[in-house]
Amino acid sequence: MGIIKVENIKIYAFHGCLAEEGRIGSEYSVDVLVRADLQKSAKTDDLNDTVDYVLINKIVAEEMSIRAQLLERVAQRIVDSIFKNSSLVRYVEVAVSKLNPPIGGDVEKVTILLSEER
Repeated sequence: MGIIKVENIKIYAFHGCLAEEGRIGSEYSVDVLVRADLQKSAKTDDLNDTVDYVLINKIVAEEMSIRAQLLERVAQRIVDSIFKNSSLVRYVEVAVSKLNPPIGGDVEKVTILLSEER
């Protein structure tokens, strides 16, 4: 088993319960960790034998572009899409962080962390 991490994917998106968040949007950071058997790709040096982190980044961008009220929903869509698009993945962990959230205080970020194993 091995781990692939794609960290600090910066995205501007329009999630949130407030109407203004849908119009104004805000900055987000997404981290993805996947566990998969990487022994074959370590030997073959073939992209087809591993989890392509370009695909992970593309999935994050696509799912973040679809508005949701809750970060939990966005994170779950990312998890589901990674499992759907890569049969090698056995475990996914996704952290979606809203930077400078509008919650009436000096808060750097709010993060939702979801994980799932198949």
